[in-house]
Amino acid sequence: MPRVVSGQFRGTILNAPKGDKTRPTTDKVKEALFSMIQNKLYDIDFLDLFSGSGQIGIEAVSRGAASAVLVDKAGDSIAVIKQNLEKLHFTEQRRKGEFTLENHGDDCKITVMKDSIVAAMTKLGNEGKQFDMIFMDPPYKVAAEQVNEVAKAINEYNLLKKDGILIVEHANDTDLNKDVINLKFNRSCSYGLSVITFFCSL
Repeated sequence: MPRVVSGQFRGTILNAPKGDKTRPTTDKVKEALFSMIQNKLYDIDFLDLFSGSGQIGIEAVSRGAASAVLVDKAGDSIAVIKQNLEKLHFTEQRRKGEFTLENHGDDCKITVMKDSIVAAMTKLGNEGKQFDMIFMDPPYKVAAEQVNEVAKAINEYNLLKKDGILIVEHANDTDLNKDVINLKFNRSCSYGLSVITFFCSL
């Protein structure tokens, strides 16, 4: 089961969707990721695509992000995300899908969106939303295709703030076509079968 590694929710065991349709980020990869971005997390807006259990967005908020948007199209994943937020004492507001942490008011907000990735990004773009970090962990078999779709939406709707970062978790045998992503490649870090690749806004 996934767990919150650090921050205000540290040690909390999170629920995960049943079955083999989701592949949660391992603790090893998650700890490596957050050790690299920890000093950039405070008070930022974080977008977690293909969210699964919601553990990456939740970890970001636990470590100091001001807000996170968690996106997944699977109903069972959305149900699990809401269970995990209830464990952490988030309460759903009048606006369906928007959760705030009890006793924190608007200082700590998580929004849950049940939608396809492109549809969610289109909605966020039309609302004028921008993010400091966008994390995506698509099914490994379609990672290259999905990165291109996400990058296209990022550029079309200006979803990354200045100096914003797109972070992609993918398999070590996935060849990302960096020429069509239209973001500046930063670096890739390998952890066994998994790779984390960073792109920056232009």
